[in-house]
Amino acid sequence: MAIMTLPNWITVFRLVLIPFFVLFFYLPYKWSFYLSAFIFVAAALSDMLDGYLARKLNQSSEFGAFLDPVADKLIVIISVVLLIEKFHSIYFTLPALVIISREIIISALREWMSGLGLRSTVAVSMLGKLKTVAQMLSITLFLILHAEHVKGLYDIAYASFYLAAILTLWSMVVYLKAAWPVMLERG
Repeated sequence: MAIMTLPNWITVFRLVLIPFFVLFFYLPYKWSFYLSAFIFVAAALSDMLDGYLARKLNQSSEFGAFLDPVADKLIVIISVVLLIEKFHSIYFTLPALVIISREIIISALREWMSGLGLRSTVAVSMLGKLKTVAQMLSITLFLILHAEHVKGLYDIAYASFYLAAILTLWSMVVYLKAAWPVMLERG
């Protein structure tokens, strides 16, 4: 199977969006914040689209299995780091650090388990998908808040961000629990 399938091109497109996302985040125009939010949403939707197409067209590949989570983690971590700078608040930074730390830990765990031929032990679960939706929603709302300070939106953004952090910890515990026997055996 060719390495550059349609789903893989969509994933590459998501990676190409990242510098534009950062550029618009920093431009000193109110509309640029909306555009950065739009780019983030486009990246999030393309993540769903490439996964759907990979399954529907039977174009799943090892390259896609590698690249897709890299693109996901990069856009989330970069956006969260930018928002830490924007909000510079302990109330934002603590859950943000939980989210970033989990992404790194689980990526490393999946890489290690994959090297052992046991990647399916820590395959993406429904809990991980819910975590991703909460992250994407909260990050999108915070990006919009970068331009507009709407009280109700602010509360929803923080609630969904804390929900994302809780789901992040919960999913990390589930993945670590699944991998724990192997970690003890191969330790």
